Amino acid sequence: MVSVASLVKALHHWFWLAIARFVPKLVLEGDRTLESRIRISVRTVPVRASILTIGLAIVLALPLTGCQPNQWRTQAAQGSQLVLSTITDPNTFNFANKNTFPSIFLFTYECLTLANGVTGAIEPALAESWQFSDDNKRVVFKLRPGLKWSDGAPLTADDVVFTYRDVVANPEVPTDAKEGIQIGVNKAYPDVRKLDDLRVEFILPEPFAPLLNATAGPDGIVILPKHVLAETLKTKGADGNLKFLSTWGTDTDPTQIVVNGPYVMERYIAGQRLVFRRNPYYWRKDAQGKQLPYIDRIIWQIVENLDTQLLRFRSGDMDVIGDVRPLRSEYVPLLKREEKRGKFTIQDGGPWSGTLYLTFNLNTAKAKNDKPFVDPIKSRWFNTLAFRQAVAYGIDRQRINNNLFRGLGVIQDSPISVQSPFFLKEGLKVYHYDPEKAKTLLKQAGFKYNAQGQLFDADDHRVRFNLITNANNPVRVAIGAQVQQDLGKIGIQVDYRPINFNVLIEKVNNSRDWDAHMIGFTGGIEPHAASNLWVSSGASHSFNLKPQPGQPPVQGWAPKDWETTIDRLFISGARELDATKRKAIYAEFQRVVQEQLPVIHLVNDRALMAVRDRVEGLKYTGLPSWGLWNIQELRIRE
Repeated sequence: MVSVASLVKALHHWFWLAIARFVPKLVLEGDRTLESRIRISVRTVPVRASILTIGLAIVLALPLTGCQPNQWRTQAAQGSQLVLSTITDPNTFNFANKNTFPSIFLFTYECLTLANGVTGAIEPALAESWQFSDDNKRVVFKLRPGLKWSDGAPLTADDVVFTYRDVVANPEVPTDAKEGIQIGVNKAYPDVRKLDDLRVEFILPEPFAPLLNATAGPDGIVILPKHVLAETLKTKGADGNLKFLSTWGTDTDPTQIVVNGPYVMERYIAGQRLVFRRNPYYWRKDAQGKQLPYIDRIIWQIVENLDTQLLRFRSGDMDVIGDVRPLRSEYVPLLKREEKRGKFTIQDGGPWSGTLYLTFNLNTAKAKNDKPFVDPIKSRWFNTLAFRQAVAYGIDRQRINNNLFRGLGVIQDSPISVQSPFFLKEGLKVYHYDPEKAKTLLKQAGFKYNAQGQLFDADDHRVRFNLITNANNPVRVAIGAQVQQDLGKIGIQVDYRPINFNVLIEKVNNSRDWDAHMIGFTGGIEPHAASNLWVSSGASHSFNLKPQPGQPPVQGWAPKDWETTIDRLFISGARELDATKRKAIYAEFQRVVQEQLPVIHLVNDRALMAVRDRVEGLKYTGLPSWGLWNIQELRIRE
C-alpha cells in the first residue's frame, strides 16, 4: 500500500505545475526550485487552503504522461491552436503609439508590402503591385481587389491615404514611424493621393531608396482603418492632445479593434494572456485557394520571467520559445537533450539581426521647470568622448559572450546588422577589453584615482552613475551585473537597478529621468529602417531625445556636431539609388558611431528558437525581428 507521504512526493512536481497553470495571480521569482518560486496572491488563509485543495484535486486527475495545451481547451475553443509567450503586456492597441517590440501588430495588421524573412526581398502584401516613374519620384501602388477590414468594411485607397497623410505625417501624432518615411533635408513626407479605390500615388520630393522598405511588414507602416479612426483626429481631449492618441488603449475591448491582418483579438487579460482568432476577412489564400491563416487560434501568454517560459515550454504548455527574442544560449544544452522526448527541434538561424547596447544620457536640455534632465556633473562626464571610450574599453565583452552566451553570441562593433549588404566588416574602430587603456584615457581627460582605486573627476566628485535595464530579461540583467563589475575595476561605481520594462520605456522616451541604460533594438537589411534611433529627431533617439509631439516643453535641446553628421549621412543614403555609393555612405555612418560612441555595442544573440515538431511551415533565419514572420502560413499537425 502506498503511503500518503509517498503519493505526495511522487506528485509534488505536478502539483505545483497545476497550481501555476490554474491560479491566475502568481509570481515566479529567482532561480529557486519550482515550488519555492510560486507565491499565490490570496488575501485569506481559507482561500489559500481552498486553492491548494482544488490544485491537489486537479493533480490527481492529471495523467502522469504529461500535459499538452490542447487538454485545456473548452468546447468553444476547439480547433488548431498555437501557444506563444511574451515577457510584457502590450502598451497599446494603437499602432501610432507603438514604441516597443513585440506588439500585437505582428498578428493583427499588414502593410502595403512585406519583407521576406529569409531573403529580405520586398514582396507584395496589401498592394499586389507597384510601379516607379523613370525619375523615381513617383510610385503608384495597386491594392488587391476585395480587401476587407475585420468588421467587413472595404479596405481601399482611402485607408492608405488616411494612414500616411493623416496619421504618420500629422505633426500632432508622435508615432515612431515618422522618420522612416521623411525625405530630404526638409523632412518632407510623400504626397499621398488617391487615384481610384485601388490605386494610390506617392509623389516624392526626391528619389527615396528606402521607400519600399518603409512600406513593408512586419516592421513597417501598417494600414489603419479610416472609417473607425478618422473622427478621433478631428477633436482634442482635456489634455489638449488629439483624441486619437488615447484611442485604442489597452483598456479597450479587444474585440472592438478593427484590423486587416491574419488575426483579430478575442480576449485580453492583463498580466496573463492575449487570445487571437482567425480573421474571417483576411485576404491571403494558399495555392489551392484555401483561406489563410491555417491556425485557428493563438494564445499569447504573458510570462515575464524567461526561466518560467522555459518551464512552461518543457512541460508542454507552449509550442514555441525564442520567437520574439532569441532563445537563451544557456537553455540550449538542456533542451538539446530533450528534443526527441519533447517532440521539438531547436532552430538555428545564425546571428540575430538585432543589436544590444549601453548608452548614456547625453541630453543637456532642461525641463519646463528649468531643471536639467541630467545632473550637470554627470552630464559633463557623459559628454566627454574619452569617458565613453574608456567605458567601452572597460567592458569585457568576450567574457560576456563566454559566460552568458556560452560562446554562441556575436561581439558587436557596428550599428548595422551583419546580414545587411551595408554592414562594414573591416575598418571600424573597435574597443577590445583593455582596462589599462581605459584608465589612461580617463587620466588624460582630467579624472584621477585615490589610493583605493576609486575614480574622481577634476573637481573631486566621485564618478558614480545609475544603470537601468529591463528586469524581465535574465540575460540582460546578468550582463548589467557584469558591466557593473567590470567598470568597478576601473574605479567607476555603477548603481545598477533592473526595472519593469514599461517603466524603463517611460523613463527613456518620456521623462528622460535616467543616467545610463541597456536595451536592444531590432535590425534588418535596410539601414534607414533604424532612422528612428539614429536621426536626431527620432522618437527612439534616446541618448539625446528631442521634444516629441504631445510631450511637455523642453528648453535648450540641441544636437551634437556628430549627430548632425549622422543626419546628413542618412539623408544622403536615402536619396542615393546606386548600391555601391550607398554602401560608402553607410560605411561612414558606422565609422562615426564607433568613433563617437553614442552607444556602446555589446554582444548580439544567436538566433535560436525551439519549436514543437507539430508546427509546420516555419521559415526561420536570424534576419527578421520575429521568428514567426510568416505566421499565416504555419500549420499545426495534430
